[in-house]
Amino acid sequence: MGSLVHDQQSSFIRNQWYVAAYGREVGREPFSRTVCGEPVLLWRTQDGAVTAMSDRCVHRRFPLSQKPSHLAGDQLVCGYHGFTYGADGVCVAVPGQRRVPRTARLTTYPVAERDAFVWVWIGERDAADEALIPRAPWLADPAYTTVSGMEPLAARYGLLVDNLLDLSHETYLHGGYIGTPEVAETPITTEVDEERGVVRVGRHMDDAACPPFYAESTGIQGRITRWQDIEYHAPCLYLLHSRIAPAGTPPPAADGADPDAFHVEVVYAITPETEHSTHDFWAVARDFAPGDRRVTDFLHDSNRTVVLQDVVALDVLEKAVEAEGGGYQELSINIDTGGLAARRILDRLRAAGSGAGAGAAT
Repeated sequence: MGSLVHDQQSSFIRNQWYVAAYGREVGREPFSRTVCGEPVLLWRTQDGAVTAMSDRCVHRRFPLSQKPSHLAGDQLVCGYHGFTYGADGVCVAVPGQRRVPRTARLTTYPVAERDAFVWVWIGERDAADEALIPRAPWLADPAYTTVSGMEPLAARYGLLVDNLLDLSHETYLHGGYIGTPEVAETPITTEVDEERGVVRVGRHMDDAACPPFYAESTGIQGRITRWQDIEYHAPCLYLLHSRIAPAGTPPPAADGADPDAFHVEVVYAITPETEHSTHDFWAVARDFAPGDRRVTDFLHDSNRTVVLQDVVALDVLEKAVEAEGGGYQELSINIDTGGLAARRILDRLRAAGSGAGAGAAT
């Protein structure tokens, strides 16, 4: 496909929903997670609702996630000077005076819980439409058993997008876990929905070696039919629909029935932390062996190992890209079609304008 000069920019696209946490992480103990450069404080009110607000006191910028800051009912008390805020971010008490300054309020962020994730909207509040949240329903489906985690990535999020949309690297980086020669050898198909910002990359292998990740979890012996169908919803959610069956197994029926195959849904929520770091949320949902703890533990540990292999490689790549400075010469081939399409969509979203950012306080 030739070469091009590409500047791996990582400017934030703010008018988007991003995953800030798993729902299980958020409780009555406030904690902070940076999203698109914004320190966001997350906690649940007494009725269980998630609250997302700036993690900086308006007085002297003390992080409200830092002890001895604490909750008193549904009010947040700054541990430095005692400024006290309601769940709406409005300051209700300050030390040494009865009058609370009108401008003493924290930025709050629209928040929604979907499919085991807590999503926050970092951009212009009036544009926060929950219908725009991309879905991963398997994570909350009782018919699926899920393992999940999050790994910090010391690299810009665009490098992770490139990585996930070109799975040929499984053959080389993840050999012994999920990679086999057929992954790199099999051509891909690519479809791009520019209007919706969705990239689909497919790789169907009719006769492939069964990697340990699937041999150990499914019990399949010998060769397999292996399908990898990717949906990337720019900028923040990646879905990999994986179908595994003994070689020669017929394809799914017209109605979607596929009783002789095993299905794994791999989900990545890609959340920029800073210009050069990313929250890498990952999950693996399966429709087989639901009560088998051995399979659950194996898939958790194996997938985390695979994720950490990516983390090591991308952390190294970030340093190399940063050292290049500015644009650099890059060679792309057929396997990069999906990743290049994703780059175009991300560039378009940036160019369309993404708001000035909420800031830490009003």
